Amino acid sequence: MTTHAPGEGSRTAKTPSASRLAYIDNLRVLLTVLVVLHHAALTYGNIPMWFYAEPANDASGGLLDVFVGLNQTYFMGLFFMVSGIFVPGSVDRRGSKSFLRGRLVRLGVPLLLFLLLMRPIIAVSGYLDDAAGELPYWLYLLITWTPGPMWFVEALLVFSLAYVMIRSFRPPEHTLIAQRRTGRLPGPVAIAGFTLVLIAATYLWRLLVPIGSYWPIVGLPTPDYLAQYALLFTVGALAYRRGWFDAIPRAAGLGGLATVIAALVLLAPIAGTSFEEAMVRGSFASLVMSTFESVFAVGMILFLLWLFQRFVNRQGHFGRFLSDNAYAVYFLHTLVLVAIGVALSGWDAPAVTKFAALAVLAVPTTWIGAALIRAIPGATRVF
Repeated sequence: MTTHAPGEGSRTAKTPSASRLAYIDNLRVLLTVLVVLHHAALTYGNIPMWFYAEPANDASGGLLDVFVGLNQTYFMGLFFMVSGIFVPGSVDRRGSKSFLRGRLVRLGVPLLLFLLLMRPIIAVSGYLDDAAGELPYWLYLLITWTPGPMWFVEALLVFSLAYVMIRSFRPPEHTLIAQRRTGRLPGPVAIAGFTLVLIAATYLWRLLVPIGSYWPIVGLPTPDYLAQYALLFTVGALAYRRGWFDAIPRAAGLGGLATVIAALVLLAPIAGTSFEEAMVRGSFASLVMSTFESVFAVGMILFLLWLFQRFVNRQGHFGRFLSDNAYAVYFLHTLVLVAIGVALSGWDAPAVTKFAALAVLAVPTTWIGAALIRAIPGATRVF
């Protein structure tokens, strides 16, 4: 995703310039770094959800688990929201059919490359540990079929298709383009109302898909968050059309930070001590967990939007390098983390120390590798 100006031909709306959206690209870089750190923490924590893992033998593994848990409450939802911001303008410029063809290339090709080329490499360590000598490798790959982190592009492709289908029932495209207008963030009552909707949607969705669920084949590791992902993608699309993020008020940003702190102080201790009960459909603990996650997520998103718009709204050459290569980093980081994790396997150190070493090595390596991938002729069409 790059920084885009809205489509040409918008006659009635004042549209934000490309430079005004630099903060969104910078925010996306932060989220990409968090994805790398998130999976590095899974490598050495106590949550068995990664291709290569060394379960923690010391208490610092618990700190990594907390880091993973707090990330999960908001960071992929924010990723979907950021992606949703750019969908309406892209459809405005290209039309529905061209947009979907572009999405199939931009999202589908990396997904296929991961499944056909990268996953057979990164799954080797798991095969040697669990099934070597018992199953042929091709059968192990089939049984353990998963798109890994590329589940995100699967879901984004579905959301994009849903947007185009819903849009087909709306007024003609030239009318929709004219609807893009400069606006302002909804007030605190509207934000509180959305938070309540998010809590209710998350809780009710988990009556069908409880915490800890995993969807095989499509490989969704956190399907219990799908309600959040869908709602935040929708918010992103509406925010573009209505100009909600044109100017985030200082009060909203600091209010978001205060909300995050309140959620950590008042709700996190209760949610953390009743995690197993929260996995039970319809339980009170599930409602508490849904409340904590939703309140924390809304507060963090508001704070980050304001912070980046106010203080990180420019890009130099290095910033453009980071944002231009962020999508390729997302694609490549699994291979880099597994390779470095295996290389560090003989090192005996506390979990948090190995996490720090892996992070320091993996983050720059993935960006350099991503730049090399994008240097391949035609690769920028995909990445």
